[in-house]
Amino acid sequence: MIMAPLTLFIGVLIGLSVISGITFVVFGQVTVRKLRKNTETKEYLGVEFISGWDIINVAQALAIPRSWAHKLKNSPLSSLYADIDLLYKNTSKFDRVLAFIFYWLLMFIGISGMILALLDTIGIFD
Repeated sequence: MIMAPLTLFIGVLIGLSVISGITFVVFGQVTVRKLRKNTETKEYLGVEFISGWDIINVAQALAIPRSWAHKLKNSPLSSLYADIDLLYKNTSKFDRVLAFIFYWLLMFIGISGMILALLDTIGIFD
């Protein structure tokens, strides 16, 4: 029996969500824990709206292009974001690769979920 493309895509999104959750925990335990313990970086991980939000702030700062991160740093809302220069100084290449994988996987899953919900709402899947 062949699965419908929508069912297959949702299955892939669920699988990617599990991988994203695992990378969230690993990135938080390996990288962000190290940054929280460092007195130089502790106060520059961005605003933590809910527990664990600083993990996403750090991943975003390390995953987006540096020019974008510097634009965020120079904006009036800069205190919401992690300090890119301190993060690059205090992280390894492995940390940055892990941040890239986690952040863009999280963004892909979120955007795909929103697109699927929108398409379902307008009746594409009926």
